[in-house]
Parts: sequence; C-alpha cells; structure tokens
Amino acid sequence: MFPKALLFAGFAAAVQAVSFTVKSSGGNATSPYAYGLMFEDINNSGDGGVYAELIQNRAFQGNPIFPKSTVYWHPIGSTTLALSNDSTPLSSALTSSLEVSGGNGSSVGMYNDGFWGFPAVASWEYKGSFWVKGNFNGNLSVTLQGNYSNSVYAEASVNVASKADAWTQYKYTFQPTHDAPNANNTLHFTWDAACASGPLNFNLLSLFPPTYKNRENGNRVDLMEAMDGLKPSFFRAPGGNNVEGLQPPYWWNWTNTLGPLEDRAGFPGTWGYENTDGLGLIEYMLWAQDLGMEPLLAVWSGLWLNGTSLTLEELQPYIQSALDELEFLMGDASTPWGAKREALGYGPFPIKFVEVGNEDSLSKGGPTYRAYRFKAFYDAISAAYPDITIIASFYDVDDTTGTPTYNASGDFHEYAIPQQMSSQFGYFDNYTSEHPILIGEYAVIEYDTFNKSGPEWYSGAPRALYPFWYGSVAEAIFLLGAERNSDKIIGSSYAPSFQNYNRWEWIPDLIQYDAYPGNTVLSTSYYMIQLLSNTRITENLPTTEATLGPAYWVAGRSDVTGSHILKAAVYNSTGSVPFDVNFEGVGAYANGKLTYLTAPMNASSTIGNNVVKTTTENVRADGQGKFCFSLPEYSVAVFEVTAENCGQGYHYGSKNSRRGWKGWKNWSKGSKPNWNQWGQGYW
Repeated sequence: MFPKALLFAGFAAAVQAVSFTVKSSGGNATSPYAYGLMFEDINNSGDGGVYAELIQNRAFQGNPIFPKSTVYWHPIGSTTLALSNDSTPLSSALTSSLEVSGGNGSSVGMYNDGFWGFPAVASWEYKGSFWVKGNFNGNLSVTLQGNYSNSVYAEASVNVASKADAWTQYKYTFQPTHDAPNANNTLHFTWDAACASGPLNFNLLSLFPPTYKNRENGNRVDLMEAMDGLKPSFFRAPGGNNVEGLQPPYWWNWTNTLGPLEDRAGFPGTWGYENTDGLGLIEYMLWAQDLGMEPLLAVWSGLWLNGTSLTLEELQPYIQSALDELEFLMGDASTPWGAKREALGYGPFPIKFVEVGNEDSLSKGGPTYRAYRFKAFYDAISAAYPDITIIASFYDVDDTTGTPTYNASGDFHEYAIPQQMSSQFGYFDNYTSEHPILIGEYAVIEYDTFNKSGPEWYSGAPRALYPFWYGSVAEAIFLLGAERNSDKIIGSSYAPSFQNYNRWEWIPDLIQYDAYPGNTVLSTSYYMIQLLSNTRITENLPTTEATLGPAYWVAGRSDVTGSHILKAAVYNSTGSVPFDVNFEGVGAYANGKLTYLTAPMNASSTIGNNVVKTTTENVRADGQGKFCFSLPEYSVAVFEVTAENCGQGYHYGSKNSRRGWKGWKNWSKGSKPNWNQWGQGYW
C-alpha cells in the first residue's frame, strides 16, 4: 500500500460547488448501457470454481503439455495408486484411469484433495458418481470427512458388483449431518480388501453440490448469485485467452465440449492447467440463459499464443467450424448441426454477436489478422448470417488505420493505473459510432507511483493482489465516460472475473473465492459496477455544465421506469463536493434517492471484511426543482428521481409520447428486444 501523499504526481482538485441542469432533450437515445460479464477460464475458475465439480483430476486427463497423473489422489490402507492405460478405456476420450491395487484390511482405497478442500454444508444434498472396472462384489463407502479433525460429515454406501472386463457406472447421494467450519476436508472411497479380486480401475469420479437453478453439470450457486447481482447484459464466452490455444494443434474445439462427460477429452488450457471441458458450449449458453445475458460468442481465429498463425488455405476448416458452431446453436432440426443440438435436448440459442479471436494484435498475430484472417471469417459469417454483429478482437481508438474494421465492431481492452484511468473520462468523446466499440476487458491493475504513466508489463510486475477503492473509483470515471458515449459503445466488462485464493495466474480479479462458500469476497470494483449497472439510463441527456473534475457524471432518464438519473464519481478532491442539480420536467419539491459508495482510499475487501460502505439519503427538491446534496471524496453515486416522485413535473410515459425521444438504438442487426423485457436483465 502507498500512503496518500505518494499516490499522485499532481495536486488534489479544489472543491467547488457543481451546479447544472439536465436538459430534457438533445441527448442520444440508446438501449441501456450494457454492463456485461467476461468469463476468462482463468485462476481455476473453470473447474473448481464457477463450474461446481468438487473433485480435482476426476478423469485423469492430460497431454504432452500437462501430462496425465494421479495428482490430488492419495492411497488409503497401504494400497498402491497408478495411472493405467489399459486396452479397454472408459471411452475414446478418457483413455487413462486410476488403478488401485494391494492393501489389506477392512478399509482400503483412496481419497481426493478436491480443489484445495471440500465444503460440507448440512443443508446441501450432494450428487456423486464414479465408473469402476475390476472384480469387486460388496459395499464401497464414500465419506466426506475432516482432513485434520477426523469428523465425518457425510457418508454413502454403494453396493458394487463390477467385472474385470467392463466399465460400470454407480451413482450416490449424501447430505452432511452438520456444517464444517472450513474446507479442510477430503473425499474418501474405501472398501473391504476381501471384496476385491485383483486391481480396480476408476474413472470420472464426480461430486456436485447443489447447482444454480438445479442444472445438471451446473454452476456454483454463490458465484452465480454474485454475478446475477451485477445484472449483466451480455456474456463474452468462452473467454479471452481460453479460446486461443497454447500451441498447435490445441485450441478450444467446441465439438469436443458436447454430450456426456465421458466423451469430453479436455485440452491444455492457456492458464497453466488442463481444461476438462466439463464446462462446454451448451453449459456456456445455459449460463447466459440463467442470468438473462446476451451471449457474445468468441470463435477461434487461427492464432496460437506461441505466435503461430495459419495460412489462408489452412484457415478454411476453422472458418467452417465457426459456421457449424453457429448452425449448431441457431439452426432448426432440418439442419445437420441443429439436429445434433435438438438430439441433445435443447432448442435454439440465438446469437447476435460474434467476436473473431482474442487480442489478435498480440502473439505476432497482428499482420496476418489484418491481412486475411479477420476478413476470411468476416466474409463467411456475414454471408451466412447477415444480422450478426461481428467484432474484431482489437481496435485502436486513437489510430484506426491499422484496425481491421470492414463493417465490423471492435474490441477495446484497457488495463491501467488509477491516475491513467481516471483521466480517461473523455476518452471516447471524439470517437464516432461508425464502428461501435466493445470494451471487452478493463481494470485498474496497479497502484499509482511517481513517474509512472501506466502499468508495467514484465514478469513479476507489481500488480495489486485485489481491487482497491481509489482504483475502483478511477474505473467508475472511465465507465461513466463510456456510458455518456453509449451511442458508440456496445458495453463493457471487467476482466478477469474470478480468482481462486489457492491458485491464480492473473491479478487483480473481480471476485475471490475458495472451496468454502463463506470465504467468497466481492471486491471494491464489484460493488462499484453493481451500483452503476443496477440503475440503467436508456437515454443520455446533456447538462448545462461540462464535467471537469474532481466530479464526473452522466445524466439521463429511463424509459423503463420513467426515472431521471444522475450517475457520478468524485476523485482526488480536497473534500466533499456539493451538487446543485435540476432535471427539466421535474417539478418543485420532488423526491429523489441518493445512493453512494465510499471506502478507505487504499482499502481492499478481504475475507470477512467488506470495506465498501453504502449510504442512502432521501433528497427533496426546493421550490425551483433544485436538488442539493454533497458527495464525499472518492465516492461513486447514483441519484434517481422515480416517475412517481417527480413533484409537479410529469411522467414521460411511453417512448412515443416523450419529449426528446429519438428512437431505438439496437446494436445487434436483428430484431429488437421486447420492451417488456427490460426489467428482466435483457438489453
């Protein structure tokens, strides 16, 4: 942490009253500014994170990059554990298994560490399963027990009658008798050695707690509820680097993520561990569906992270794969891939946005992406699906000459220090709406120090471990500047979303967690985004005073609620900033609600310590309809005057009867959403 005096190269801005009127017309009409979610399969948030599977290394997957092993499994009762590659594997996808041999006594077997522990919650019913091959006739016990306390929280007895020449699946359920105080627990599989004749082979050993909306092969409840709290509008999946691949021949092949888990081989993920593909294409779509998000589909662009690019000729099968993927998601039962989706039991998943690749300006990919890779995908997808908005994976707002736009949108990523991001309120003011921008990734990632204009990019750079408050306020200024230019911007998503305390590759992240649900932490940036996202402006309106700092704002109204809205941030001031605000059309003595967030300047939320304080005040206008209130230094605020509290003003009613209404702005090229869906998380 840095003391306040060392944080800034300049001086804090002097406080003066901010007085302005929000005009009733002359703004830009748009759908609500889209605060979204970018899921990066990072920091072990794929397996053992959002994806609710509790057993680590459940199917002994691997490759030359991340070799197969029995890691996270341990013997019980003098048994010997080995990786088996016999001639009759569980499937062509899962070719290795855990061979358990030897051991004496009434309790032999193996146990698993989980993803650095297992939660034991008395109100949860757990669903487990495993495949076994070998001569066994008797009871197999599955217990969830303390790693140090020897407490047994849950137990199931499974009657097994398996053969040496065939794989058999067994399922079980159990419910803990009491809560565990932490996640220092392991899952044990034990049996009487006399029940087995020869070695036993196990594969795809799985255990799920309750999942969000009870989805089979679903997601973790608390993390999904946290994301739902942001009311996200779109979902960029399957992430950023996750879609790229480390090196030939590996890439995120969507066809390998479909169907039963025993048919998913996995592939080497880009963040230092094997990706099991348990979280596959269908699961991503259901995730978006469950949270009411518009899926923004990323397709592989022919670039690996080691810098290898495909030639135009080599690219053709992967272009066809992208077209097949879209047919799989949207085609009806008369199409080959649509029929495959229907056979899996799912109807169409509409796709309005497709991004080609991720950060293709990096990894030596810029020249080939500009020359032919993007255009090849763009031409093929546009011809087959003219209503889809196609997004290039990078876009230089300052210099568009090298950006492969055609008639496409662009993805803009910004990782910054607070001083840098807090100065970018007007960053998009001079940009045009010809090629709308997706802010696909943004975050403050380092503290300010003297003589630093941006973050450092080298191994071991001094990243912040967690988001910190004055960095979150700087992010708010950047977002408010984007929101006031929402006629040019598709939306924004903080990245990355998740950090497992036990293993991460990138910091900081929006939400921190481990196996114990009580340790989940919502960061300072989470609460900032939640405040801005949960109150949506559908029409930006001009104000009579420009924003110069230390106060920054965007103002407008909502066609959904009839509200007049002001969103603001105060940054690097010498004290509280007074606001005097009029909304044209809001009369005398109207009532408004002010909600603002504050926290100690350098503070980060940690386990059991949410540093963000929420303050709510009722503010009444004077006889001239003026609202007067103050915002503290380093605060983020939303002020709302609802339709029923407009005093002597008027309710704007429907979009057709409102003064200043300029029509619908819909970023996707297809049909526009139902107006009645706006309050349900759609955009």
